[in-house]
Amino acid sequence: MRASAVAPAGTWNQGEEVDRVRIDFDRRHRRRIVLATVSGAELLIDLPAAHHLREGDGLRLAEGGIVRVVAEPEPLLEIRAPTADALVRIAWHLGNRHLPVQLLPERILIRADHVIADMVARLGGTATPREAPFDPEPGAYDSPGHHHHDHD
Repeated sequence: MRASAVAPAGTWNQGEEVDRVRIDFDRRHRRRIVLATVSGAELLIDLPAAHHLREGDGLRLAEGGIVRVVAEPEPLLEIRAPTADALVRIAWHLGNRHLPVQLLPERILIRADHVIADMVARLGGTATPREAPFDPEPGAYDSPGHHHHDHD
């Protein structure tokens, strides 16, 4: 199978789904890669440009149909705080470290990191290990048509 276009989550009909592919966060920013689908088929993702695949996106197949993107669970920390103000303060410190974060009502998910867990505790929050899909906020410069520079 070969996919050369992405149908964003919510823009395609579930009846078009022919298979699924489970991908962790690091491997969801792609232009070209070969992956095994849930059914064991080989899928070549061959996009015209690099794209960040999100949970529920569809990979449109050249031969017709869609392969659904499923975010693979991975080791995370669920961060909570006793007040909304404390959680915002923690979020600021996470952003100051340029960490990918998934913002949810009354909690934040980040990748498991014992150093950051200690920082969160020192700021009055809790960091509880969780295994879950990770779909962090896109960066402010990730909008279509904007290309952020590389630091390399």
